[in-house]
Amino acid sequence: MKKNSKKKKYYLTICKNKNSYFNYFIKEKYECGLSLKGWEIKSIRSRRTNIHNSYIFIREGNAYIVGVSIRPLYNTSLSSESYKDKRNIQLLLHKKEINYLLGKISREGYSLIALSLILKKSWCKIIIGLAKGKKNIDKRICEKNKEWRITKNRIFKNSFKN
Repeated sequence: MKKNSKKKKYYLTICKNKNSYFNYFIKEKYECGLSLKGWEIKSIRSRRTNIHNSYIFIREGNAYIVGVSIRPLYNTSLSSESYKDKRNIQLLLHKKEINYLLGKISREGYSLIALSLILKKSWCKIIIGLAKGKKNIDKRICEKNKEWRITKNRIFKNSFKN
């Protein structure tokens, strides 16, 4: 007889890009690795990073992420010239995935954005999204639906108390 086992969360979320769901429609999500240096992974594990203004571009068959802010630890012996706060970090994706994403970007007008940075087991990975930008009317409709859900939950909560 099989036990009713629940799936455990085996990753740790380092940082999220919360504005991405407000500004974009996310069509697909991909999980990919990062090509990092030693001091960068130490800083990421101590949560000294930000992916808020980052975006992804594809050049010469490789995917890169730009705008990831990784601050070094205080106790590192790095000089100010030996690290860059915001450098192009290569993403580790399969060639088929890169070609598929490149086709979507060039033909259908999608964008690649960073959604969240996670530590999965001992590996640092980033979840990227194939996204289409929202217009102002779409943002207003989403905000209206969110407010209605909150109000509806309050009404139901108060009606069951009586």
